[in-house]
Amino acid sequence: MDKMPRWADVALIPILNLVIAFALSALVILAIGEDPVEAVTLMVKGALGSTYGWGYTLYYTTNFIFTGLAVSIAFKAALFNIGGEGQVVLGGLGVALVCLYIPFPHWAVALIVAMAGGAIFGAAWAAIPAWLQAKRGSHIVITTIMFNFIAFSLLNYLLVNVLRPAGEMNPATASFPESTHLPTFQDMFSTADNIVFRGAPVNVSFFIALAACVVVYFLMWRSRLGYEIRSFGESPQASVYAGISPVKITMIAMLISGAISGMMSINNTMGQAEQLILNSAEGAGFVGIAVALMGRNHPFGVLLAAFLFGFLAQGGGELALWMNIPRELVTVIQAFVIMLTGAMDNMVRWPVERAFIRAAKRGER
Repeated sequence: MDKMPRWADVALIPILNLVIAFALSALVILAIGEDPVEAVTLMVKGALGSTYGWGYTLYYTTNFIFTGLAVSIAFKAALFNIGGEGQVVLGGLGVALVCLYIPFPHWAVALIVAMAGGAIFGAAWAAIPAWLQAKRGSHIVITTIMFNFIAFSLLNYLLVNVLRPAGEMNPATASFPESTHLPTFQDMFSTADNIVFRGAPVNVSFFIALAACVVVYFLMWRSRLGYEIRSFGESPQASVYAGISPVKITMIAMLISGAISGMMSINNTMGQAEQLILNSAEGAGFVGIAVALMGRNHPFGVLLAAFLFGFLAQGGGELALWMNIPRELVTVIQAFVIMLTGAMDNMVRWPVERAFIRAAKRGER
């Protein structure tokens, strides 16, 4: 045995990283004079203690599933796509144009077309950095992050000068027609005697996100294309020798990644805001990087990591509301998680791996 078991790599290492991240966060809370136990209790109660809290937690989880899956697919092709924010923004533009200018008889039809609109616009925005990487050798990290800023500027111009209704001061589109409004969990699960998820933005997009996890799993682990993407990511030189085209894989992986990022907009733009607004991405594109890292680029891991970050987002809001703790503390916790699952992963991995190796050698004696 020369390494630790698969289950330890997939589950044990992320859990240990998470425990250390929360321990460091507890020290920060202590340093600002607050009680970390009270803070954790409030986070759990605020995020999971009511259907309202669950509604917001699952809303954020939905966003992070889409962006986490998008980043993970690019990672599998050895591409570091950090342009999720821009791809979400352009995906929102596609969703908004569909909802505003196409008359729909029912929300289900509108949802299908809006998914296509968001995916097409998100993929188109990812295609340019992908082409620059595949054909010109431009580094994908540089181009994708620069395209985030271009997307923000483009959206700002369109909202202020083109899509803003006449006489309105708010830089946003008109509200979408009622036939495009997605049913929320309150609509789906409440009864005459029991109103649940009251006012929470979680909607039917959550189930689309779950379906996306399943689709990505079969794409990446049960299809020839997925095998080619993973092979290229493991060894570009060997995959080229085997006849896999680097240009093809780079373009396809980034197109799929951008499309999934763009589809996030069915949740926040179509489902929650019901109009296109500035900052529609809500930082989810960057959080998706941490979600993919912690989820080990596997759809099931991404789902669990997205739920964790959804919990942090909602629970952090409760901390800022009820305790003398700034909301930015959530960003600090996220930063600890990213640091430990990314740059400092080996700090935990190496001791655990050596422990498994020593245990295996003792068992052989």
